[in-house]
Amino acid sequence: MPNTSRNPSFADVVGDATLETLASGLGFTEGPVWHPYEKWLVFSDMPENRMYVRQPSGVIEDFRRPSNKANGNTLDREGRLLTCEHATSSVTRLEADGSTTVLATHYQGKELNSPNDIVVATGGAIYFTDPIFGRMEYYGIPREPELSFRGVYRVDPDGSHLTLLASDFGQPNGLCFSLDESRLFVNDTERQHIRVFSVTPQGELTGGAVWAETKGDEPGAPDGMKIDSRGNLYCCGPGGIHVFDPSGNVLGVIRTPEPCANFAFGDEDLKSLYITASSSLHRLRVRVPGLRLF
Repeated sequence: MPNTSRNPSFADVVGDATLETLASGLGFTEGPVWHPYEKWLVFSDMPENRMYVRQPSGVIEDFRRPSNKANGNTLDREGRLLTCEHATSSVTRLEADGSTTVLATHYQGKELNSPNDIVVATGGAIYFTDPIFGRMEYYGIPREPELSFRGVYRVDPDGSHLTLLASDFGQPNGLCFSLDESRLFVNDTERQHIRVFSVTPQGELTGGAVWAETKGDEPGAPDGMKIDSRGNLYCCGPGGIHVFDPSGNVLGVIRTPEPCANFAFGDEDLKSLYITASSSLHRLRVRVPGLRLF
């Protein structure tokens, strides 16, 4: 589908490549993560309760089934896969030997809502959002939440300590750091905007002002979010992926044929955008590369 440009700089950042469909007929795809050295892509399918891997050859096969309704994924600084599980309300880590370590399940004795998306700071601290989508039919296991709020958390790399950083959200979802990690962007699906927090040397968050809004009449809402190597911010929203410059000015929208939930930069030059859009997996070549996860 054609891209809609609102700013001349959009073409310099995204270009005009055609969207390529790599897989279709899936349930609801999410959480793509690219391994920069092993060259595979892992992504989730929540209603199908499975995770897939796209091998370097292009073959797509099962990675984990059942997946505990896995949603967001990322890699830590050692290349281990971190996963947000809706069905277990947990954040888990896949170890090199194939075992699984549970990093977070409860806050002050109450079960987390349903960890959704996840990022890792340079020092190894893990940040994740915790809306209630995984307690709903289709996306998770229907059940009442134990917590009265939907927050953003930090967990130590070994899972020894969980810290609530912010709780004044409707439904916190995608998150990403600025290039120097001095700021953390967090979007709110319910309120249709992106907020920005300052990150203290201790890893706490301050501020939280609205930084940008995702506007449009088409289906879609703030969800997955990433920055590229120039600090441009990409965020799912109405009609596709909204691209903002480092000051929060919207450059344009990458149109997708179905509502887009998430995406990841990949391939050797990190100029391929792997897009999970409802029942499909797509790829789009862009002009500015993304960032390696480790």
